[in-house]
Amino acid sequence: MENIKNSIIKAYNFRHACKEFDSSKKISDDNFKFILETARLSPSSFGFEPWKFLVIQDISLREELKPLCWGAQGQLPTASHFLIILSRNINEMKYDSKYILNFMENVQKLPSDVIPIKNKFYKDFQENQFKLLESDRAIFDWACKQTYITLANMMTAAAQIGIDSCPMEGFDKDQVENLLINKGILDKNHFDVSCMVAFGYRKADPQFAKTRQSLDKIVEWI
Repeated sequence: MENIKNSIIKAYNFRHACKEFDSSKKISDDNFKFILETARLSPSSFGFEPWKFLVIQDISLREELKPLCWGAQGQLPTASHFLIILSRNINEMKYDSKYILNFMENVQKLPSDVIPIKNKFYKDFQENQFKLLESDRAIFDWACKQTYITLANMMTAAAQIGIDSCPMEGFDKDQVENLLINKGILDKNHFDVSCMVAFGYRKADPQFAKTRQSLDKIVEWI
């Protein structure tokens, strides 16, 4: 048990927001499939998985993305693998959408008498408890929160096998989405861009040690 805990904490200390990767080093197919699998197995609200992952390996597309992504100037040209994480929008995540009803029936394989019961709870949650239907943005932001669970799980899993990463929000969302739409990659009827993350092997060690507040500053026991 102590060895496992030490290994996990070591990975957290190893992980940092890598600004530039060694472009000569590539992540193996097996290792990257492992990273993606940790995303696939991540939890989501009601288990409805509001995400999709675009693995951007096309160099020309990365070049077109670069002027639109101020936070990825060093990562886009050098990362072994570059992901754009999409989040499903209100057309997909509203309680009465085809996606939700199909998901309960064909993915979760719920009994026919259970589906309306779960859907009723989901409707009440969206309408009254979290008030997600007050705007399209509210439900999109809620779905985005869940994509960040996959983001964290992928980065932690990568760190545990010695692979570096960098999460990114530094991009012009509208321009990135327009580019992906024009390329036939993004369907705005179903998805919007949530965030990005790059994976690879660091070109150099971090210049500064990791800084965090102590537990007593961020934890209150009641």
